[in-house]
Amino acid sequence: MFALDARGLLCPLPVIRVQDRIKQLAAGDMLEVTATDPGTMHDIPAWCRVHGHRLQESAQRGNEFHFRIAVVA
Repeated sequence: MFALDARGLLCPLPVIRVQDRIKQLAAGDMLEVTATDPGTMHDIPAWCRVHGHRLQESAQRGNEFHFRIAVVA
């Protein structure tokens, strides 16, 4: 499991950081993302759909947004 801390970043930076990090991972790896920008609740799932990665979880916990993404080749 790999982690990406995107707290404090505003759109489009969280998605750009997710994209950059996933390029470094292999198919089957999992990426956990933590963000504070509310726009990520729409942007990260949309990015996953467009690029074929599987969003395993998306949740809001307090002021943070958490995502678990399964990397697909």
